[in-house]
Amino acid sequence: MFGFQIVEELQKFNKDIHKGELQYHQKRVLVSKEFDFDAAHHLHCYDGKCKNLHGHTYKAVFGISGFVDEIGMVIDFGDIKKIWKEQIEIHLDHRYLNETLPKMNTTAENMVVWIFEKMEAALQGHNNQCRVEFVRLYETPTSYAEVRREWMVDE
Repeated sequence: MFGFQIVEELQKFNKDIHKGELQYHQKRVLVSKEFDFDAAHHLHCYDGKCKNLHGHTYKAVFGISGFVDEIGMVIDFGDIKKIWKEQIEIHLDHRYLNETLPKMNTTAENMVVWIFEKMEAALQGHNNQCRVEFVRLYETPTSYAEVRREWMVDE
């Protein structure tokens, strides 16, 4: 059994580890970040409960891949959050989606493609060849729509 060990001395940069050792590999790696938002919408040409105005607590999950940089990082999670807050969430959180999104039926299937496109555009020119691999949009805890890079690029 392993016991708890107290660190006696922190590893020191340029003494115990050097800049050339920070990047362990040169492989493409996927990082993931998720965000919640609350919004209201209704569906057109639909004969069910969702034709009426109602709301959801949505969850958007991003898979973003890229190559690690000289310090071993694909993209800072804070950078993903900044893109989300400044370029995507402003159109979604506590909004009436039928009004703030482009003209579309505000289904999870339409919205997930729009979210993918917004994040992909925001990553253009980012270091490390970052790209969106997938977006999953939960409308409820058990129901989601997903789009994947290969579906967006190849079809």
